[in-house]
Amino acid sequence: MLVEPIKNGVVIDHIVAGRAMQIYSLLGLDKLDCPVAILKNVPSRRMGKKDIIKIDLADVQLNFDVLGFVSPQSTVDIIRDGVVAEKNHIGLPMRLTDILRCKNPRCITTTEQEIHHIFRLANAEKGIYRCVYCDTKATP
Repeated sequence: MLVEPIKNGVVIDHIVAGRAMQIYSLLGLDKLDCPVAILKNVPSRRMGKKDIIKIDLADVQLNFDVLGFVSPQSTVDIIRDGVVAEKNHIGLPMRLTDILRCKNPRCITTTEQEIHHIFRLANAEKGIYRCVYCDTKATP
């Protein structure tokens, strides 16, 4: 399979295999009016296999917290004039705001519409987050 290199845009690389569609959805990439390529299960020496997302738009704004939650070992490469101008290594964010919804039906966030859905990193080794209001667990 051949995918053309992009001249100006963003490449989200080293995504855990099978999670590119979740990132695509959470970042709202379907709303972009530019070419977006999703490559799934690409062979990788380091990871065995990985997913990649290529966005052919130079000024796209990405929520790094979403990337860190779904695939913390991801990298974001900014491409300018066909060359990697900037490389960002993503990690687990300490806090997630309005990315997830608490699944606890008794949580205050299910009854109060104006409250932000906030999760804190509870276990970095396992990637577990907990709701700050009711302590319900969330994982990618």
